[in-house]
Amino acid sequence: MFSKLGLQMFTVRDHIGDEAALDKTFERMAEIGYTEAQTAGRESAEYAKIAKKHGITIVGTHYSYEEIINNVDATIKLHEALGTTNVGIGAMPYAARTDVEEFYRFVENFNKASEIYAKQGYKLTYHNHAFEFVEFVPGTSRMSYMYENFDKKNVSFVLDTCWVAKAGGDVREWMEKLAGRIDILHLKDLKVVYKNENGWDTDHRYCEIGTGNLCWQGIIDTAAAIGVKNYVVEQDGAWIDGDPFKSIEVSRKYLDKFMKN
Repeated sequence: MFSKLGLQMFTVRDHIGDEAALDKTFERMAEIGYTEAQTAGRESAEYAKIAKKHGITIVGTHYSYEEIINNVDATIKLHEALGTTNVGIGAMPYAARTDVEEFYRFVENFNKASEIYAKQGYKLTYHNHAFEFVEFVPGTSRMSYMYENFDKKNVSFVLDTCWVAKAGGDVREWMEKLAGRIDILHLKDLKVVYKNENGWDTDHRYCEIGTGNLCWQGIIDTAAAIGVKNYVVEQDGAWIDGDPFKSIEVSRKYLDKFMKN
């Protein structure tokens, strides 16, 4: 059970183009029942003010890796204005996805930076996709390596339920492995659809929470057991009638049964 529900702003990325649009988006989010947000671009002090106007708290970011590594003071100042201590990236740099040595360098640099941020009261966060589960050296995936080698005190995971499932991982097993290291959990559902009409080939598609194949009772129970602090809905696409607000309302209504009044 949890009392507050957040939204990853990538879900509504087409509706935050300027301050007027952002204001309207936060207003609609609040009306639906979202009281927290995780950014995905356009971060600024004004961004936080508009969110606060509608009773929405910023709980984390998906920010620039280069800025986090190279402009520590400016990054901290921005996150102080946003009101969050979770300084995050949405994925590792492209070079680290394709080159083994670059990947090792990424983990090393992220850990070094995390120590600097920790001294100021901030924590670096990493959001997974499915590619981290691909074997990159015999017997080891990038996800397993990060699990073993990320600074366990200063780096946390923004575990994405959909991407773990799409990669063939056990969502609850990964949550349990990362107990105490998930401050933000991405609630994202996934359904299987036919690629064509032959009734054989299948593909995956984003969908509203509770309309797909993930076991939400088990996920929420596990999240509560391992101490997840922030529950954040994300739906990258495949929205109802192309409208993300319709989709996040369906997700919010489904999740109501897991929320404290």
